[in-house]
Amino acid sequence: MNPAVDLAQPSTPVLLPLKGLRGAIARNMSAGWQAPRVAMAAEVDMTRCLEQVAGHVMSGDAAKPTVTAWVLRAVAQALRQHPAMNALMREGGIERVSSVHLGLAVAIHEGLSVPVIRDAEGKSVMELASEVRAMAAGAKAGILPPRAYQGGTFTVTNLGMTGIDWFTPILNPPQIGIIGVSRVAKRPFVRDGQLAVAPMTTLTLVFDHRAVDGYPAAQFLASVRERLESAEDQ
Repeated sequence: MNPAVDLAQPSTPVLLPLKGLRGAIARNMSAGWQAPRVAMAAEVDMTRCLEQVAGHVMSGDAAKPTVTAWVLRAVAQALRQHPAMNALMREGGIERVSSVHLGLAVAIHEGLSVPVIRDAEGKSVMELASEVRAMAAGAKAGILPPRAYQGGTFTVTNLGMTGIDWFTPILNPPQIGIIGVSRVAKRPFVRDGQLAVAPMTTLTLVFDHRAVDGYPAAQFLASVRERLESAEDQ
């Protein structure tokens, strides 16, 4: 007969040291948390995006665009239209960057990595989809060079695959903005005075209020929403 288990004896705690990649993530998140950040959200009708994705699947295209690729395209084009959001906080000033280098948060076994898509404003949805697949595979395999993680001017993080409805991401300093993407789910809403149901997602923009004010940040987020709802690859 097995001896009785002594439930009074606590299990030995496991201490995970904050070093290596986990330590780098902790330091970066702490720095991002210190910024005077503001969050705002917008609901987006993803009908056109999903139609575009389904159309490429039905056509048998080898490189299929994803919702993430459409979001990246919309963000890149909106940043070109609103350059105040494509900036970095520097000591004593704000550095506006002419090219859009988008960081994309990728979950890996050790934690989180943010490889960068360079000159994203000049790339089509199909090009972005192909680059995202290669980049994510390289990050998870640990074979991307250090340069692949450097020089980002804005970050997109997508947790839609986890089924969450919304979240507020933390800034990736010295960048002044980040957008979080939630799941796409059918929700009721009012269109032209009529109740309708459509696949919706929530985009949450977090920005550094030292670098940009609420109104221009809201204009930027509205531009991202408009581009996603029209789903035009131009």
